[in-house]
Amino acid sequence: MIVAGFTSTGSKRPEALFGAADPGADLPVRMRRSAGPRIWDDQGREYLDLIMALGAVSLGYAHPAVMTAAREALERGGVGSLAPVEEERLAERLREVSPWLESVRFLKTGAEAVAAAVRLARAATGRNLVIGCGYHGWLDLSSTGPGVPGSVQADFRTIPFDDADRTRAAIREADNALAAVVIEPVVDGPPSIEWLRLLRAETERVGAALVFDEIKTGFRLAVGGAVERWGIVPDLVVLGKALGNGFPLAAVGGARRFLDQVGRTWISSTLATEFVALAAARAAVDQCVTLGVPAHLGRVGGRLHRGLARLATEFPGLVSGAPGVPEMCYLRFRDESVGGRVAAEAARRGLLFKRTAYNFVSLAHGEGEVDFALGVIEEALIAAARC
Repeated sequence: MIVAGFTSTGSKRPEALFGAADPGADLPVRMRRSAGPRIWDDQGREYLDLIMALGAVSLGYAHPAVMTAAREALERGGVGSLAPVEEERLAERLREVSPWLESVRFLKTGAEAVAAAVRLARAATGRNLVIGCGYHGWLDLSSTGPGVPGSVQADFRTIPFDDADRTRAAIREADNALAAVVIEPVVDGPPSIEWLRLLRAETERVGAALVFDEIKTGFRLAVGGAVERWGIVPDLVVLGKALGNGFPLAAVGGARRFLDQVGRTWISSTLATEFVALAAARAAVDQCVTLGVPAHLGRVGGRLHRGLARLATEFPGLVSGAPGVPEMCYLRFRDESVGGRVAAEAARRGLLFKRTAYNFVSLAHGEGEVDFALGVIEEALIAAARC
């Protein structure tokens, strides 16, 4: 094996998907093709997919409109030495669907975009301290462990999700040292509107930026993500995953007074402006609006979420609940090894099911796919219970 750690995406490692169990020849570990709600592994076996590239695909794999836009851009060269017209066109389209995105900057990954948001906030405020809530990528900003300097970790603190009292206390303790509060709007469930209002009021009071990390929720909870759903407008929004429907693109956008800091600090990447992903993303946004994708995800995802909740009550010895929201949900297993066994048994029956947060439906999933998935998961739970 030449690729360090088996694969360059940590959550696609066999042990991440199936736990400590040896995958063996009967479990999928590498793939060759994807289309609609399905993938095919390197042995040609077909699977219904509920992982959907870790939530990066909301329209379904190889969506025709997105692929057409990408092919046309590829045929025009794909990349060049000047800013592509697609960059400004996509920025304009994003502002049309999310008016609070007064200005945007494009990057390739969600981790980069969060790091850019924090750099903009630090440049605007002249402060260093950041408070986070949720997962914000692998970069030093919010990571711990070997390779991350203690001095970097000292400038990052965390708050629990939807805890108004501890959030207020943390922000007030930080006070005028605080540059930004970065939150995922959904962590195992929806936020209370009271918590979001508190975040908005307290960050304004101390002069810090409020950042919504909408890598997972953007174009999924609503076209305008959590901002549109709950009506609380942060200073900066980070977008990724479904933005490109599988093509590598992320963005940070929001108030001009923060984005204008790009003239004072440095945020740049050679391939942030390759125009295949930009063109694909514009087509994906158009499809999201035209086809009412978030409504479909809520309806079909709701069927999945209710089914998982039913299974949680039927298998209380294995499962402690079904966290999440309809658009992104999962089973919480009482034991990590149980989750691995269930995921493995599901794969043997033709379903890719993530044993931890989150599973995702797409526009390509219908009620039939969801009912098939729930039937497979039930069989997998029965098999796991026998072990």
